[in-house]
Amino acid sequence: MTELDIPSHVSLEVKAVWQSLAEAHRYLAELKGLCESLPNRAILLDTLAIQEAKDSSEIENIITTHDELYAYDQSGSVSPAAKEVQNYIAALRVGFQDVKESGLIRINTILRVQEEVEQNNAGFRKVPGTVLKNQSTGATVYEPPQDAVLIQKLMTDLVEFIHADDELDPLLRMAIAHHQFESIHPFYDGNGRTGRILNLLMLQREGLLDLPVLYLSRYITSTKSQYYQLLQATRESRNWVDWCVYIVKGVAITARSEITLIKNLRELMQATKHRLRKDLPKIYSQELLNNLFRYPYTKIEFVEKDLGVSRITAAKHLDTLVSNGFVEKKKIGRTNFYINRPLFALLTQITLDNE
Repeated sequence: MTELDIPSHVSLEVKAVWQSLAEAHRYLAELKGLCESLPNRAILLDTLAIQEAKDSSEIENIITTHDELYAYDQSGSVSPAAKEVQNYIAALRVGFQDVKESGLIRINTILRVQEEVEQNNAGFRKVPGTVLKNQSTGATVYEPPQDAVLIQKLMTDLVEFIHADDELDPLLRMAIAHHQFESIHPFYDGNGRTGRILNLLMLQREGLLDLPVLYLSRYITSTKSQYYQLLQATRESRNWVDWCVYIVKGVAITARSEITLIKNLRELMQATKHRLRKDLPKIYSQELLNNLFRYPYTKIEFVEKDLGVSRITAAKHLDTLVSNGFVEKKKIGRTNFYINRPLFALLTQITLDNE
């Protein structure tokens, strides 16, 4: 690879591509509108980011439990896998904020995202020797560019392509850019996770979503062998249609799943609000409701901070919620967590209809 392999617009003007684009844009528009209708959109960032990070990390065989993720704290007692997932969440936030402020996806944006993912500042690869191997057989599948100057040039060209002012559909641009990023493989580690965050940032920059809530890693996880097969097949054949259809179809499937999830989340939140106001009017507040849906595993410190109350009051509120069946108390390590079980079930039982 000595230059970006960008397909011509004409080569993608086929029925399968346009059909997949029409469906994906329809569901993305519905998802964007649904997100805009929520009274507290920050809840989506906190809840869905954890699920996206978990699935994106599982693609790299970084496996963790929901207990580890939701009960995460900064004490150092967390598992290495849970820490890696939290790094992904931090990286997603860094990228989201950078694009929100500048309207651009710069080289520095990508570097900062990868720095958060890997917790180092090694930057682009400078030492040759990186090859991609089949995990089962050990055979070399692909050798990305080795020269540091070439890697820098290819990444500069990729950023230019991301911002190109032409007629290419933004979803096709995202699909092509993702393939090119993974083929450049610019970092020593963290390429897959950084590339998947880049997908979300491109959707954000193009105005297709205002929040990075498209749960695309679940789709890639569920079609992992197809994902890697198409990555390599496109490198070898330079036939981009199957790859673009695969990615765009994933956007449609994922957006459709997110629409269902957010509608269910909104209904659950409303039902919980009415029940809280009816059964526990003395402790009900919008801030308490937001807390219960922002943190599937909340704790005294979170309630104390979000409601601006004392630790004693926060603990009493949570004990009252436990005794009235709103949350379930569970001790993990030395900390008591209070689990919103209906919310947890919603977030962890997401299914994708691949049809």
